[in-house]
Amino acid sequence: MIRVACVGITVMDRIYYVEGLPTEGGKYVAKRYTEVGGGPAATAAVAAAKLGAQVDFIGRVGDDDTGNSLLAELESLGVDTRYTRRYAGAKSSQSAIMVDAKGERIIVNYPSPDLLPDAGWLSEIDFSQWDVVLADVRWHEGAKLAFTLARRAGVMTVLDGDITPQDISELVALSDHAAFSEPGLARLTGINDTARALQQAQMLTNGHVYVTRGGEGCDWITNGALRHQPGFSVEVVDTTGAGDVFHGALAFSLACGQATDEAVRFSSGVAALKCTRPGGRAGIPDCAQTHAFLSRVA
Repeated sequence: MIRVACVGITVMDRIYYVEGLPTEGGKYVAKRYTEVGGGPAATAAVAAAKLGAQVDFIGRVGDDDTGNSLLAELESLGVDTRYTRRYAGAKSSQSAIMVDAKGERIIVNYPSPDLLPDAGWLSEIDFSQWDVVLADVRWHEGAKLAFTLARRAGVMTVLDGDITPQDISELVALSDHAAFSEPGLARLTGINDTARALQQAQMLTNGHVYVTRGGEGCDWITNGALRHQPGFSVEVVDTTGAGDVFHGALAFSLACGQATDEAVRFSSGVAALKCTRPGGRAGIPDCAQTHAFLSRVA
């Protein structure tokens, strides 16, 4: 069984489904509302577990009701939270999300200041027990130390390079595979042209670099050449968490030994299927469902 560790944040997503995303101040009415766990690394962990991996989530929560719910949900979805640190008297992180009728969304994240950024306690964990370590960029110190320890143990590292105020260059350098969102790649390189930005990012690492482009698919570089996987056409209900799911599937498929182009196609299929159901996790398919879908669109 493939063993995966996902390092980063977990948040409570409070999702409001509206007819159209607001463009000005005012009062709006939601058609539907739900609460579900979110966060890049945590949702990637759920995706990897759904695909059949043995998964640990390594992160931080408060000892409040929200933290209790977040951990209980992860455990119920097959993700082990034994290495997650709980801070006494702390509030957990949360996000307010609005999703329109086409599945597009606006996310307002509140990263709890009660969750200390220190990651020194990760040194007590044996990282050699995993086949791959994935990290998001929202807990910079955690990602840096986790990747350092993983590489020291000869374990593959996969970075979810989303947008963040911090310079993530050192995280990219520690990555065997760095998969960026378009905003994350632009923030890192200062270049808005995706192809040029990806080439610039490649100069920061000896590993592989990718950029996810929503419905347009995924670009990556192999042997200096730009490659492209088109997006799959599905009936989109909610794009929340699609990138996180892609990263979890990518880490899983690479750890399984898939070639890069096969791993990207597989991960794109997993992310596309996720978008057919509301919430960031409900639509995540298993391997059989993904292979069946890919066989139909081949």
